[in-house]
Order: sequence, then structure tokens, then C-alpha cells
Amino acid sequence: MKAQVFRGVNQLSYEELPVPTLADDEVLVQVQVVGLCQSDIKKILYPLYEPPRIFGHEMAGIIAKVGEKVTDWQVGQRVVVMHHIPCMRCQYCLHDNFSMCEVYKNISTTAGFNASGGGFAEYVKVPGHIVRNGGLILIPDRVTFEQASFVEPTNCCLKAVKKAQIAPGESVLVTGAGPIGLMFVMLIKYFGGKAISTDLIPSRLEKALSVGAEAAFDARDPNLTANILALTNGMGVDTTLLAVPSDKAFFQALECTRRGGKILFFAEFPDQLEIPINPNILYRREIDLMGSYSSSYRLQSLAVDIVFNQRIDVNALISDRFSLQELPAAVTRATSPQSDTLKILIYP
Repeated sequence: MKAQVFRGVNQLSYEELPVPTLADDEVLVQVQVVGLCQSDIKKILYPLYEPPRIFGHEMAGIIAKVGEKVTDWQVGQRVVVMHHIPCMRCQYCLHDNFSMCEVYKNISTTAGFNASGGGFAEYVKVPGHIVRNGGLILIPDRVTFEQASFVEPTNCCLKAVKKAQIAPGESVLVTGAGPIGLMFVMLIKYFGGKAISTDLIPSRLEKALSVGAEAAFDARDPNLTANILALTNGMGVDTTLLAVPSDKAFFQALECTRRGGKILFFAEFPDQLEIPINPNILYRREIDLMGSYSSSYRLQSLAVDIVFNQRIDVNALISDRFSLQELPAAVTRATSPQSDTLKILIYP
């Protein structure tokens, strides 16, 4: 099979590899489409993981083979593949902190080498733990592979929306109108909130308005805070979701979030970046700071319902399609986006 192997920082090698062999409780999936995630890009461009590895985790495909002890799944079924499933028994899981679970972190789908998702390959192996515990989701005939590939990122965004307790009627500032920021806008509208979007690219601001934002502003606008206060009766937004790793966006969030409001970090910031803050700002204004990382097993059924029943329009997020061989070009496109670049899909 063909695969894009991470051989070092910004070194992807298009190689011929053996198709993964299965244990008796495992499943082999032929990958039809895999989303290019910002976390994949960071893993490729920065020294975060030891090579060799095969990344890619927003996967949808067709079951190509099942182990002898697998009885619930059959060759030919169309499935979403979740690359992590928690143990549901450790203290983290019992507190719904599923992404902190050691089983969640260490057992993953693989196309070879150290298990790292494996979606950037023609075939991916699904471990028995994931097969047995809800990591394969049957795709209805009415749903395309492209749409199905959005289940995992939708879950991640849902987790943040639920953690921030966004309620009907609330105003939410979303910093960044890339594919994740736009998905936040859609979900906020779906749950009855009012989204305000910021970005640096005019076409993305227009896109935010088209998918449901109440307003959209250039993040460099010197009147940004005044504009947001005017939209919120002088109070500021109830919640800010930071969908870009920008310290400037954080300080804008402090200015634009009301007293008693919440600021949630969703984007991963560079490790070397430190943000100085006077703690009295949080104390006197009772601002809650929180983070949301990865997906929640608790929300998997809801994510599936939202995507499969088209509660949000994930098709509107797709801008580019690349073959697996073109993955390096896709990474370049994502890091130097054109005016219309949003979600990039890869086709093994």
C-alpha cells in the first residue's frame, strides 16, 4: 500500500509499505478520505514526535478485512474511524476527562510504525479495544465519506461548546474563521447562541456571516472592542472561544468578554509562548479561563447526529481536495492559505 511517512521535521516520504496484518480482534479499513487537521500539521512541521510515523486521524472508509473473533463488523461496511477510545474506568474517565486517559493517549489506529492515527495511508488497522468500544461508526447510505470525516472534529468542537456551557441567547466571540472557527459558528447557532467572528482574511469573514455569524470583524480593527460592546448592550460577550493561537487574540478576548464571562482556549499555542496577565483582572471581573483539548466520548452520539442528519452544513467548510501523494502540497496550502482556503481533505 502507499503511505505518507513522517521521516523528520517537514519530511514526508511517499512510500510503499506492507498492508497492516491483523490480530483476531482487529479490523482493517481502506481509507477513502481523511481530513487534514491543524494538529497533523504541527506534528509534521515541529519536532514533537520521533519518526517514523504515519499521521492522519479524521478518517472515513470501507472495512476491508476483519479478524477471526470480530462478529459485529463485516467487510464492505462504510465506517467512521475514531482513532482514540478511553478506558472508561480510570479516575480521569470517571470525571469525564477522557482525553487525559492513558488508554486514550496510547492506543490508537495505525498504518505502521508507532501508532499515530495512520490515516495518511491506503489502509489503517483498528485495534481491538477501539473496535469493541465504539470506535467504528456505521455510515448511512445518505451520508458521503467526506461528510462522515467531520465526525471527529465536530466532536472536538462540541466538547468546547459544552464545556463553556454556551446557552440559547448567549453571545459568543469566536477568534479565527478557519474551518474550526466556522464550525464553532455553526454549532453556536445550532444551540441558539449568537456568534461574533473575527479573522484577518476578508473572505473568511464573509464566510462566517454566510454560515450563521451575527457579525464578523477584522481582528486588526482598532474599533473591535467598541463594535462588540455595541452589539452586546455595552456588556461584552458571554464567552470567547480562542480558535487561533494568538496572544493578541487573548488580550482582545479579555477586553471583549463581560464580567463573569468565560474564555476558552481551543487552539494549541507554541510551547515557548508565555502570556503575562494581572491575576486581579480575573479576580475582580470573575473571568473563567478554561481549555478544551480533543474529543469527548460522552458526546460521540451527538456529534454523529449533528453530522449525519446535517444539523450543520459541513460541506460548506470544504475548500480543497488533494491526493495522498500531494499531502506535502496540502500542508503548504494550509500553512499559507489562499483567500478561499478552509478545510482540506486528502484521498488515499
